[in-house]
Amino acid sequence: MPQSTSWADDSPYTENRHRLALKQSMKTMTADQFAEFSQGRRLFEQMWVIAPSLDDDIDGLGPLYNSISCLQCHPANGRGHAPDKPEQKLDAMLVRLSQLDKKGNIITPHPVYGEQLQDKAVPSVKAEGHVSMAYRYFNVTLKDGTAVPMREPKVMLSQAAYTDFSDVLTSARIGPALIGMGFINAIPAEQIIANADPDDLNGDGISGRVNWIKDSMTGLTHIGRFGYKANVASLKAQVVNAFHGDLGITSSIHPKENCTLVQSDCLKALSGGEPELREAQLNAVTVYMQLLAIPKPLSIDNEQLLLGQQMFNKSNCLACHHAKFTTSKETKPQQLASTTISPYSDFLLHDMGEGLADGRPDQGATGREWRTTPLWAIGLSKIVNSHANYLHDGRARTLLEAILWHGGEAQASQQAVINMSSEQREALLNYLQRL
Repeated sequence: MPQSTSWADDSPYTENRHRLALKQSMKTMTADQFAEFSQGRRLFEQMWVIAPSLDDDIDGLGPLYNSISCLQCHPANGRGHAPDKPEQKLDAMLVRLSQLDKKGNIITPHPVYGEQLQDKAVPSVKAEGHVSMAYRYFNVTLKDGTAVPMREPKVMLSQAAYTDFSDVLTSARIGPALIGMGFINAIPAEQIIANADPDDLNGDGISGRVNWIKDSMTGLTHIGRFGYKANVASLKAQVVNAFHGDLGITSSIHPKENCTLVQSDCLKALSGGEPELREAQLNAVTVYMQLLAIPKPLSIDNEQLLLGQQMFNKSNCLACHHAKFTTSKETKPQQLASTTISPYSDFLLHDMGEGLADGRPDQGATGREWRTTPLWAIGLSKIVNSHANYLHDGRARTLLEAILWHGGEAQASQQAVINMSSEQREALLNYLQRL
């Protein structure tokens, strides 16, 4: 377990557990790396502007977009949050889209609105529509009689700019915490494949599988390891996808604006350059993501926490929230190489049941499948962001609420938590807060 690891002074971990804990840099950077890291941080936190502007380094926002900076969706590099009421705006959340045709087939991306709804636009362009969130509230009663408040979200679309939303499938997503992205990118593919069991040959009811992603430029297939559906294969792809989809910033990988063919006003809007995100800027943001330090887990130093660790293992949470990987020795930069990490994820797709299903396939993932969310630094959520929203759409406001939404392959683990005594459950939750 990671608690027994010896943390050297030159390790990629930080002991800071305060509001800026997820923004700490590794201590071992060279001067050149630190310069590029600092440039990447500035670009990540930069509020991008509409073209043309007096500073063509930071213009090109839109024409359609969801946010004006990366920081808006990942405040302090932490989690985004879901609106609590229909009248509240989506400040750190977006909605993915697909279309259901007359034969019941699912078309992704949506032919008119694209892969996600952009609810903001530059002055010469119409925003695609308005999004609001509503909830159904209910309780789940545990074996010891404890009633746990739950909420089930409903995405509501209105003010359609191009065609109505009657045939649209939606999936809301909050911005995830940016933990160990470079290390995840450096895990050898064979280590992830080794944990897959698509046919459940071991009979434990858990059948994680790889989401194989085809590179449209090379035709090669790679393991998906980023995104809620493991639908992105590399860190650089994750960076350019976010710039393109969320901010409307083009790059060498996405050279065209995020307009569909029917959005004529969008297609006519001025560009901030070809591409708007230059290669040096893309590399700097990628280096920033790579060289962020990982918060060190707290020690398991008393009987209650040891009990919590036992409950985590006994409930078979480790079957998906895999404790350890070792990064490739060939990884660059060298700070990421040959490092044992504890992300508590297998980076595989799992059927999580009807309760969490969005009904929207994504690359090779079905509408019921989700990538196992890494749990490292999960206890910092409320410290970093003053709120705690969990799961892909932020529906869960506590870790217990998130656990109770687990179904499908995780049904047995969920039931084990429901059947725990209050002492065992509290120990488990306290243990999770130490990761």
